[in-house]
Amino acid sequence: MVRAWRCAGLRWATEGPVLLWDGGRRSPLSWGKRVAFAVAEGGVRECVGARGHACPVRAAVSRRSAGARCEECARLDRAHSVAADGVADDPRPYRVYLAWFGPGLVKVGITAVERGPARLLEQGAVCFSWLGGGPLMAARRTEELLRAALRVPDRIPYAEKRAVRGALPRDGEERIRELRELHGRAVELAQWPESLTRAPFEGVDHLRVFGLDTAPAARGEVSELVAGGVVSGELVAAAGPDLHLAGGEGVIVLDTRLMRGWELVPEGAGGDAEVRVPVREFKEGGPLQDGLF
Repeated sequence: MVRAWRCAGLRWATEGPVLLWDGGRRSPLSWGKRVAFAVAEGGVRECVGARGHACPVRAAVSRRSAGARCEECARLDRAHSVAADGVADDPRPYRVYLAWFGPGLVKVGITAVERGPARLLEQGAVCFSWLGGGPLMAARRTEELLRAALRVPDRIPYAEKRAVRGALPRDGEERIRELRELHGRAVELAQWPESLTRAPFEGVDHLRVFGLDTAPAARGEVSELVAGGVVSGELVAAAGPDLHLAGGEGVIVLDTRLMRGWELVPEGAGGDAEVRVPVREFKEGGPLQDGLF
């Protein structure tokens, strides 16, 4: 009998992206590796729980939910999240950053200093620069300052990030131009908290780290997994939680968060590269963010 596995998500390690599985198993990924799995027949997607605890009722969750949590577990998860303002007394130092995901898509955010650039890799930031560092609440106030003064959001939907990856500039200086200009405007604002130290501009480019410098443009994205569905393809790029898989009908993007909560079984090593789950085609041209400059 084929053993079923439950995915615990995608993480970025020093060597690159790694798929994690319940029980501690790790699957390092590299370009050219075949990614292939099937969703167990008759299966139902179950809540993954929160903060290391299983969902007490093993609730069924939406096939399109990126969080894969029921309402109660999602509430518990948010209650202890810095990103959701659930923690106000974290003593660790934080950094404020600007992240660029494609033409016209820039956001501001914060991350703990000890995490280094991991947060930016997890979000799929093609380029980024630090803005400054200091206590959590000072970092949070600076984030709010930039949102109000420069109209820079603190969140960009993943669907928008994916849609513009096929049109990324090939020139590195062009990729960081928006960040450089916005960084200059940001550090000149007079309302910065005194406890937050400004950082000089230093653009970091993840295009090659993600494999997007050589990967063909994706034609669409997996919108949901379904019982009995199959995903199979050659890994050509990865950004944030997304795997870019090449097959006979082009490249599609799989958000690995959609894998969580399902029982998954391996597909035969000799099978064709194919996708037998719903796929949403990308529209021509990507969304643009208004009001940056």
